[in-house]
Amino acid sequence: MNDKKNCTCRYKVKPRDAVTLRGLQNRLNRIIGQVGGIQKMLEENRYCGDILIQTAAVERAIQAFSYQVLQEHLETCVAEELSRGNTEIVAEAVELIKKLK
Repeated sequence: MNDKKNCTCRYKVKPRDAVTLRGLQNRLNRIIGQVGGIQKMLEENRYCGDILIQTAAVERAIQAFSYQVLQEHLETCVAEELSRGNTEIVAEAVELIKKLK
């Protein structure tokens, strides 16, 4: 159940600029298109090897998207918290990096 009272969601202090947001949205839309392509390949009973190649491409695209978000996170959220004296943000950043591997 998605109860807003129990949500642990956080929001950026400073919103993403329009160029960054557009770039992330474009990249994500391409990934969504690639996943749709894989779905269509399954429906068309396409060759397993071709599906696996497309799956690998989606994985690389998601990883590139994640690294772009990570870079933005380090340059904005982490830098802002460090400037406020919050050194605990470094441990959080390290944990995020570990999850991307």
